[in-house]
Amino acid sequence: MTDFDLDLMQQALAQATQARLLAPPNPAVGCVIVAPDSQILGAGHTQRVGSPHAEVMALRDAAARGHNVQGATAYVTLEPCAHHGRTGPCCDALVHAGIGRVVASIADPNPQVAGNGFARLRAAGVEVEVGPGAAESRELNLGFFSRMVRKTPWVRMKIAASLDGSTALANGDSQWITSPEARADGHASRARACAVLTGIGTILKDNPTLDARLVDTPRQPHLVVVDSRLDTPPDAHIFIAGRTVYICASEQNDIKKAALEAAGATVLYLPDAAGRVDLAEMLRELARREINEVHVEAGHTLNGALVQAGLVDEFLVYLAPKLIGPGLDMASLLPLAQLSGAVPLVFTSVSQVGPDIRIAARIPGRDQF
Repeated sequence: MTDFDLDLMQQALAQATQARLLAPPNPAVGCVIVAPDSQILGAGHTQRVGSPHAEVMALRDAAARGHNVQGATAYVTLEPCAHHGRTGPCCDALVHAGIGRVVASIADPNPQVAGNGFARLRAAGVEVEVGPGAAESRELNLGFFSRMVRKTPWVRMKIAASLDGSTALANGDSQWITSPEARADGHASRARACAVLTGIGTILKDNPTLDARLVDTPRQPHLVVVDSRLDTPPDAHIFIAGRTVYICASEQNDIKKAALEAAGATVLYLPDAAGRVDLAEMLRELARREINEVHVEAGHTLNGALVQAGLVDEFLVYLAPKLIGPGLDMASLLPLAQLSGAVPLVFTSVSQVGPDIRIAARIPGRDQF
């Protein structure tokens, strides 16, 4: 693998990054096609679900520029698909176009692909190399890898708090602890997720929209509400035209269910043995519904339940330079008898957003699947 190959893969990864908000539930993939004389012939990235993938977009770009791709190298950030899904197999498109070499970052974890794309390319006489940019491609599509391998979405919990750890005053007032800049950054995290998850307490108290309106995004995330008794008002602000809303309940109530379905919700009954919503089964059901990443914005009760159940992979915490004294905690956790029982975290980034500090942290090893 040459430095030139590595540089071209970085360009393909830059293309993939452009697909991050556009592609879900598909992975964000980029492709750059290069002639034997090192001339870039075409580039592209995955489009909306049901639309062309990165390889086809790059081939179209090359054709629009009047280039012949016969014998060219395609740098692609994920194994070209080998199955008929919403679109045709990308490996076949590359073969039919006459591509002579494919350099891919990483194999596709989708069982329908999982090495089959590489095998079909090699069987057609295409040279295949795998490896450059693997870590970056996987990180870019961590939710997709999680859904394919673990059969559950990647769960990111967003929290906005004062420096002394309160997310609201004791009376529940929380608007606004953090700055407009932090709120916009949080909306960017919503936008990259397939779904925003909240609890009925937040719906009843704040009546939020929980969309990603503060950033420019081509796609709004779905909304998931943990609402055991179906208390969500049918006229709540979460019901936006065209948006998918899942209400996860544990108690049957046909009248409330009918009213929520008339408002546009899909009601999922997921009771656990204690009569609450089975949160682990909820995540598995969301994965079955092609949810890659879940962005949690909830109150301390649901936050605590998710953490206690070991269902959170990553935390996104905004700390404001304020001390507000006793208030609501980030998450309602059971008291510990020993510090060894603390939930361990690894900081993955710390930065300043406006006047606030943005901390990203993960449960160690949760991204190793």
